[in-house]
Order: sequence, then structure tokens, then C-alpha cells
Amino acid sequence: MNALRKFFDNIKPNFEEGGKLHAFRSLYDGFETFAFVPNTTAGRCGTHVHDAIDSKRIMSLVVIALVPALLFGMYNVGYQNALAAGQLENATFWGMFFYGFLAVLPKIIVSYIVGLGIEFTVAQWKNEEIHEGFLVSGIIIPMIVPVNTPLWMLAIATAFAVIFAKEIFGGTGMNIFNVALITRAFLFFSYPSVMTGDDSVWVAQHTILGLGFDVPDTFSAATPLGEIAQGAALSTSFCDQLCGFIPGSIGETSVIAIALGACLLLWTGVASWKTMLSVFVGGALTGWMYNALGLSPLTACQHIVLGGFCFGAVFMATDPVTSARTEGGKWIYGFLIGFVAVTVRVLNPGYPEGMMLAILLMNLFAPLIDYCFVSRNISKRAKRAINK
Repeated sequence: MNALRKFFDNIKPNFEEGGKLHAFRSLYDGFETFAFVPNTTAGRCGTHVHDAIDSKRIMSLVVIALVPALLFGMYNVGYQNALAAGQLENATFWGMFFYGFLAVLPKIIVSYIVGLGIEFTVAQWKNEEIHEGFLVSGIIIPMIVPVNTPLWMLAIATAFAVIFAKEIFGGTGMNIFNVALITRAFLFFSYPSVMTGDDSVWVAQHTILGLGFDVPDTFSAATPLGEIAQGAALSTSFCDQLCGFIPGSIGETSVIAIALGACLLLWTGVASWKTMLSVFVGGALTGWMYNALGLSPLTACQHIVLGGFCFGAVFMATDPVTSARTEGGKWIYGFLIGFVAVTVRVLNPGYPEGMMLAILLMNLFAPLIDYCFVSRNISKRAKRAINK
């Protein structure tokens, strides 16, 4: 670490005012503060508390929590390819994993190049520090799209989300909508055929660098929620649904892998357990209600494990920027996400997955929820002060 610190100190003058690389000052600052906690405080006067855990360290913890779901997603891409080709008995674990790795890696690269490129450009233009929020958004975006999403579409959607859902509001900490979900919403409404229009979007169908198998052109594989929306019975077992051996978005299928990430987020205190728990409670109760009324063939447990419900509850509903911040508001915010997500699934057969719309809708209402709780607390304190 001392050698790395010395390296940054030696090249720093080149990026300062008057240096030959001053145009890339924000780029240098971003890498330096990622490697080392900055020994500075905000520009305003007052008392400050230094802490080794800054926003970059928090974002890094979230990225680590996403790794189990990402790795399993890569394996499942290869698994679904072999299964669709009828070659599962001839496929090996590492062969399926590396096939999925090669299929997913370009999406991660495109996401980060486009998103971080815009972040660096805006930071340099505004003469500000680089916002670190895209460290998480950049890896979530490839995980919430089908494996066959074209890279150029992903690039356009990512650019749109970063510019119009984040930078236009002032950057990290100022955006009111989750950037990754805006990317998915842009893809869903602009290019519906590559998101849900054809069941083949969920399974990679061609070999990559000699790995994987070519799938017959007549093949199609709907997600479990897609099967229910079409009036068909589920073709996968509950065990496969829980483990994640089902078609779906790259990182959303495995409840077990997502649970590992949730444990890390809760143990480190990065995510709010109140928000996370209330999403599951809201979704479970709503799913049970619709099942009891005969409106949905899925049980409450199936609503939880299928689709992007768990992924959204753990990694996106708990976004500290776009979610409710008052302690009481977190319960209402999370419960309504679970309620709306299941309601959209049941009452709108044309859109079998409701988690994206539920979170985006509640992102919009989070400030109102916080306002109501803050106003209520102010009123209660005012009454106590009068009574004294």
C-alpha cells in the first residue's frame, strides 16, 4: 500500500492546476479516493467526524454483496443454454460457467464504460469530484436484463438513465429514481420485444468462442411468471425456483445467492432491515390475499421467490438515496412496494413482473412519506412543549 500511495503522490502534480494532465483531474481524483480514504472534510465550516467508511467504501460493500448473485447468474446462463440445446448431460460445470461469463462480461463492460464515461465527463465539466454511485448501478444494470439484450441498446439505456435520472438532478445523492431501474424501464418501454416480447430472450442460443451450444431456432423458454401470465402451468419445481435454475434476468433468479448478499448488507448495516423486511411482508400478505380470493394460482411463497422480487427487495428497495429515510417511513415504503409489485403481477396479465414499476412508483412517493412522518413528529413535539 505504501508503494501505491507513493505512486499517487508522484503523479498528482500532473493533474493539479497547471499540470499537463489537468483535464483529467477528476479521473485521478476518482481512482485515488477509491484506493485511499480521503483525508479531507467538506468545504463548509463546522465540526466533522472522520470515518474510514465513506460512500466509496459503502458502494464497494454493495458490489461485494452482489457477487454471489452475479456468479450464479453467469453459471445459470450456461446451464439454460445447455438445457435448451438438450446437451445438459454433456456439459461441465466450468464449461457452463465460463460460457455465462463470456456472455455477461460484455454487458458489464458496456455498462461501466458508458456510465462512468458520462460521470467522469460531467465531473470534469463541473469541476467536481466524481460521484461514486455508479459503482453499484454499473453492475446491477447487466444483472436485471435478459442475457440476449443487444449491447447497443444497453448502452443507450444506460446513457439515458445516467443523464436524465441522475446527473440532471445533481448527481449521486440527489436523484429521486433508482438509476438501474430507469435503465430497465427505458429498455422495457422502448424495446419491449427484447425484454419480454419473445421468450427466447431469456436463453443464450449460440456458442461463444467454442463454448456452449447452438440452440434450435424453434426453441422458446418463458419465465415462470411468463408461464402463469399465458395461462400455463409452472414447468419448474419449487426447488429449482428457489435455487435459481430457471430462465430470467441474469442476476435475479437465485434466492439463495441473493440471500447471501442480503446477509452481508444487514451485517454491515449498509441496508435497512426495516425496508427489506417490510417489502417481503407486504408481498407475502398480498400474495396470500390474491391466492385466497382465487385471483392468482401462485402462493405467497412463490410470489416471493419468482421474478425479481427478492433482488429488488434486497438491492434496490433499500437504496439509501431513493428510499424513505425516516424509521417509520421505511415500514410504509417497503410494505407498499411489496403490495404494488404483487398487485401488478396479478391484475395486469400483460406485465407478469411488477417489481420494477413498484419500486419506481414508491421512489416517487418516498419524499411524501418522509414528509408526513417528520410533520407528525414536529406536531407531537410541539404539543409536548406546550403541555410543559
